[in-house]
Amino acid sequence: MSAILMAAFALPGASSAGSAGLTAAPAGTRAMWLWGADPAPDVVDWAVAKGVSEIFVYVSPAVLTNGDLARLQDLKERVTPLGVKLRALGGDPGWVTDQAAALAWERAVVSTGLFSGIHVDVEPYATDGWTTDQRGTQTAFLALLDKMRTASSLPLEADVPFWYGQYKLGRKNFADEVLRRVNAVTVMSYRDTGTGTNSMLDVSQDWLARGKALGKRVRLGAETGRLTDCTYCTFAEEGATRLDEELSKVDVATRSTAAFGGIAVHHYAAWRTLPS
Repeated sequence: MSAILMAAFALPGASSAGSAGLTAAPAGTRAMWLWGADPAPDVVDWAVAKGVSEIFVYVSPAVLTNGDLARLQDLKERVTPLGVKLRALGGDPGWVTDQAAALAWERAVVSTGLFSGIHVDVEPYATDGWTTDQRGTQTAFLALLDKMRTASSLPLEADVPFWYGQYKLGRKNFADEVLRRVNAVTVMSYRDTGTGTNSMLDVSQDWLARGKALGKRVRLGAETGRLTDCTYCTFAEEGATRLDEELSKVDVATRSTAAFGGIAVHHYAAWRTLPS
């Protein structure tokens, strides 16, 4: 999503809800997005080197016919002995209204038998409806999550901006309603510091509190690609060493944060080319 939009929203205060039986993920728990058709051996080598235990693998809606299935099967065969999970990554703002397309994609994903979960990146705020009919757009997005959850037995996860908690649907909170429909979320907590003011952890506090209250895992996301409209939203300038240092700070700071589900790095192609 637009870094300007991500940066523009102030964070609402976090709640102090009680624990729902969660414990923080072990320090060093990592995931990554994989958007490109990169060679499976390279991806697996990188994942092992970086301690990545889950890969969000982009799957085309045409996966069953476009010739990409063999690469995904190769990737699956290579990661399975290593205990690395593959989650099918897909999404388009248009899915908010064209829900049949989303469900068709999900059916194709499930039919491959390659994935341990569904990971959607659907951004309703990128549609015209967010401006012209925000409540209707939010309601449609929640309906989409309902349909995707019931259409498959695979766990459903969603990428979310850190500011969803600012929005209400009647007496209900939009962020809470998203959480109720998924197994976990990954917050696009794109900042170039891990802790402190306006950091990855700081902008994610609302989601972590809501996840604790509802018993849902909350990952934090770190950006490594270049963002010309928000340089403080990415580690592209700071480099790989600084990224590792800041993510380690998040690990330490979240030891008693029950809902913390680890950190996901966006994304493989940019991460591997960071300067040292």
